[in-house]
Amino acid sequence: MKQFISFIRKEFYHIFRDRKTMLILLVMPIVQIVIFGFALTNEVKNSKFSVLDNAHDAASAALIQQLDASQYFELQSNLHSYNDISEAFKKGTIKLAVVIPEHFSDDLEHQNKAQVQLVADASDPNVANTLVNYAGAVILDYQDRITQDKKLPYTINTEIRMLYNPQLKGAYNFVPGVMAMVLLLVCTMMTAITIVKEKEMGTMEIMLVSPLKPLLIIIAKAIPYLLLSIVNIISILLLSVFVLDVPINGSIVLLMSESILFTIVSLSLGLLISTGASSQQTAMFISLVGMFLPTVMFSGFMFPVENMPKPLQIISNIVPAKWYYIIVRSVMIKGVGIEAVWKETLVLFGMMLFFLGMAFKQFKIRLA
Repeated sequence: MKQFISFIRKEFYHIFRDRKTMLILLVMPIVQIVIFGFALTNEVKNSKFSVLDNAHDAASAALIQQLDASQYFELQSNLHSYNDISEAFKKGTIKLAVVIPEHFSDDLEHQNKAQVQLVADASDPNVANTLVNYAGAVILDYQDRITQDKKLPYTINTEIRMLYNPQLKGAYNFVPGVMAMVLLLVCTMMTAITIVKEKEMGTMEIMLVSPLKPLLIIIAKAIPYLLLSIVNIISILLLSVFVLDVPINGSIVLLMSESILFTIVSLSLGLLISTGASSQQTAMFISLVGMFLPTVMFSGFMFPVENMPKPLQIISNIVPAKWYYIIVRSVMIKGVGIEAVWKETLVLFGMMLFFLGMAFKQFKIRLA
């Protein structure tokens, strides 16, 4: 029995001496429960909306105030014309627009009924449906509040309009998210593994003593994956258009250029991982766990980023897939040009330079 207890004690010593094991056993569960608890939610809160108030009367002002007071909505701006709605959606500043017609108060007082139009961004059909239902519930509550004890109750009818995706097809949200996830995971993981494999097999030393400069060796390792990724991009887009009926409303040249930029960012990240990984298993673990979970949780593909606490929203800004997902959805579904996605493009370009610079700085010309 003493020997058995000694073996248990020895195993505890091994665990306590290994900081990585302690991190996985004690810290990772705490981090995961905190992140999952706040990030993995289908609730939609504090969504920005705009109002086109053509009535400008007391009833319309009260309705707008009740929507803004709800925990689900936050008033972003007041619009001046119907054309401003499309521009606001293309900029991505709002998720819902509320259109109040002229004579809103008069219609309620004299006809006991009025109409309100809800316009939602259906490029993400789940969020659009949720917001329309929330807004409908708030309007119904406002209707009940102003009716009170009247013999003829007021009725506010809501007309719903879904922009970009009237049929609410899930593929419109699914395709941009899958493109981001596939390119990031495949490019990052395969690039990291292939370089670490050369180190393990001892062939990296042979390549380093060749006439080719180390920088060109690294680029040569990444180019095949760049070309294969372009094939993947084309395949996904063809399947999207001809099988899933997802249109490409924007410039195909811009979409391909942005996809190639994101692919280079992913390859750069893979190179950076390879400089710090000592084995293929380590490189694969970092690529899968370190990239897959942030891509799913913080890109906006599965869960709306704006619903998360501020610290998690800040963390999401360092996830490359978030910016690429915004670009693909804007160009492919909304049909916008570079003037609407230049900020996201600049962020990806900056990430590419940072990852490449760090990878080349940490790359060891001589292997110990």
